[in-house]
Amino acid sequence: MSDIEQLQQQVDEQGRVVRDLKAAKAEKPQLDEQVALLLALKKKLQIASGNGEVEADGPKKKSGGASKALVLKEPKGTKDYTPKEMALRTDIFRTITSVFEKHGAVTIDTPVFELKEILVGKYGEDSKLIYDLKDQGGEECSLRYDLTVPFARFVAQNGISNIKRYHLAKVYRRDQPAITKGRMREFYQCDYDIAGVYDPMIPDAECVRVAVNVLTQLDVGKFVVKLNHRKILDAIFEVSGVPADKVRAISSAVDKLDKAPWAEVRREMTQEKGLDAAVADRIGEYVQISGSGEEVLARLQAMPELMASAKAQEGVKDMGLFFRYAKIFGILDYISFDMSLARGLDYYTGVIYEAVLVEENVRSSTTEAQSPASVAKKSSKKGKKEEEDESQIRVGSIAAGGRYDELVGMFSSAMHTKGKKTDVPCVGISFGVERIFSIIKSRKSEAEIKANRTQVYVISLGDSVEDSLLEDRMRIAAELWDAGIAAEFPYKIKPRPQAQYDTCDSSIIPWAVIIGKDELSQGTVKIKNMAQKVEEEKGGVVVSRSDMIAELKQRLQMN
Repeated sequence: MSDIEQLQQQVDEQGRVVRDLKAAKAEKPQLDEQVALLLALKKKLQIASGNGEVEADGPKKKSGGASKALVLKEPKGTKDYTPKEMALRTDIFRTITSVFEKHGAVTIDTPVFELKEILVGKYGEDSKLIYDLKDQGGEECSLRYDLTVPFARFVAQNGISNIKRYHLAKVYRRDQPAITKGRMREFYQCDYDIAGVYDPMIPDAECVRVAVNVLTQLDVGKFVVKLNHRKILDAIFEVSGVPADKVRAISSAVDKLDKAPWAEVRREMTQEKGLDAAVADRIGEYVQISGSGEEVLARLQAMPELMASAKAQEGVKDMGLFFRYAKIFGILDYISFDMSLARGLDYYTGVIYEAVLVEENVRSSTTEAQSPASVAKKSSKKGKKEEEDESQIRVGSIAAGGRYDELVGMFSSAMHTKGKKTDVPCVGISFGVERIFSIIKSRKSEAEIKANRTQVYVISLGDSVEDSLLEDRMRIAAELWDAGIAAEFPYKIKPRPQAQYDTCDSSIIPWAVIIGKDELSQGTVKIKNMAQKVEEEKGGVVVSRSDMIAELKQRLQMN
């Protein structure tokens, strides 16, 4: 008798014991003891058999005798990507990486999870979004929330004094996902950071130059880079009368001004965070200021109460330098000095910035997959304003960053028992790939996206199996690969001619090498343009087999 059969027998016997006690109206303590034994046996049988719930008379039958169907879906806030989507994403990553490397950055990698104590206390109110892992090996760990804190840990742990690094990797946030807006629980970040002691604002200006270069090369559309300075913001809170213990909470509320009107943010400050209404009104006078660097600096310098603060003086001096360097880098036209920008993360200490699209309403890439009828039906249940929002994507920030001079020092001091602190000032920028991907994908049709990188398809034409020329196709494909040309051929002994041409169309393969018995006997091939369908080259251009590679490289502009 197997273990499962023995357990089932024990469950049946214990079930009879419980039923007999109930029939005899036994005392409750005695009955409870036997019921507990029955439940324990059922649990053992459930684990051993994997049959789900178990009754005293055997495994519980599902209605209709069928087991529950497995639901095949991605976890909430995650997404599978098709080959065409991955081709787009790969191009995005290549573009971003090329800009990073153009500026001299090197790349690193860090674990996808960190010790929990490394991450806690670094993200303000967003710390609640960190994914904690169950303790499996004596260490409490969490999935990384961003790439900045792991980078600071890496710098402190390895005693690095200066580095210009980039990192493309996944991060995790237990957020409420909105996939159409590019807000996910698992998503990629692409970070560029400069660590080291340098003269003020030079690396900061270069980071914004990197942001402008990346976003223009990706052609995301018209965008603006909003800038502010944490020291100016802290000075505003100070002169407005914000209690020290409320500064970060109020900063987080101010950071919502790009999504909500001032009245709503003021209500959060006063009603939810307990700030005095008069203090909130003084904050409002400052944080609604925005414009060009020169304009805003002039307005701030004309505010004696604010400029009495040493923090404000330092921040204004930094920003004056920043705009001077930004002019040299040719990026002033992309920048707005916006006093409402707060960046809720606790580790920022200086200049902060955020790139946002000027074109607020971009068609959602995911609505393309829905029929107009289904969208209309879904939207009809909502008000008109909400219906309009459902059909549009508001992606918000597409890149953000700033200066964090003390984060590495926090880790270095923790490493030493005497609390020795070694600050390595840092500044960086992070790109939200999912949001950028949503924007770019929404502007392309499925048909125009090429998933593969195949440049040439090898086609054979013949009337019989003997004319299939499979081995000749294989030899030509091998020759093309050896020459560095991306090529494919059909995996059939006797492929149909039309099926081969259809493959070129569906896979967007621009060139074909065509062979038949005549070409083989004459030592030639035909090269056909499959993308443009040139009339005078309708059947393909005949070239000698020995010239095939040179001709293709010329047509592919590989020389």
